[in-house]
Amino acid sequence: MDEISLVQGTDEWRLARAGSLGASAVHEAVARTKTGWGASRANRMATLVIETLTGQPQDTYQNAAMLAGVEREPDARAAYQFEIGQRVAQVGIVKHPTIGWTHASPDGLVGEDGLLEIKCPQPAQHLASLLGEPIAEKYVTQMQWQMGCTGRAWCDFVSYNPDFPEPMRLLIQRVQRDDAMIADLEREVVVFLNEMHAKVFALRAKYGSEPAEPVSLLMAG
Repeated sequence: MDEISLVQGTDEWRLARAGSLGASAVHEAVARTKTGWGASRANRMATLVIETLTGQPQDTYQNAAMLAGVEREPDARAAYQFEIGQRVAQVGIVKHPTIGWTHASPDGLVGEDGLLEIKCPQPAQHLASLLGEPIAEKYVTQMQWQMGCTGRAWCDFVSYNPDFPEPMRLLIQRVQRDDAMIADLEREVVVFLNEMHAKVFALRAKYGSEPAEPVSLLMAG
């Protein structure tokens, strides 16, 4: 596992991720509609093109709900550790083993085979999860990409909201690795990243900025 040891959420961590497709954005990179690629794909590609050209992260905005979720994450991790009786190792950035310019930043490594992905949603969404609503597809995609990057076999999806009664605050759902899904995602991500770097190359060639050679992102092996 190729890891960059940085503390998640720091300026250094954000800078190290600039120009790289993270697991939480893979669903945007592969988004399709009935007529073609989804708008979120173009938006994500534009963000990565700008980050690659400038070397600076673009995704810096966080609304109040997002900030509240970040603040609650340590409590969620502690509750999860208590529930499973096992420590969780925090991790910075894990590069994909065969594809450049993409990575994952899971919320923790569990034992030798597992991962942790924490969500601290608003009450209505946490309630929906408690009542059996399936995990959103974008989060399943995120976790599968994390497993593809880390080589892990499963990921525990945690929904945590401390405003609920004690037995209802923590919900754990285990997602098993899906090699077929990961392979499909890898193919589409390679297409996405090749297109993104072609745009970067074209801009640099047009405006005289180095490097002058296109980038190849084909998977090794």
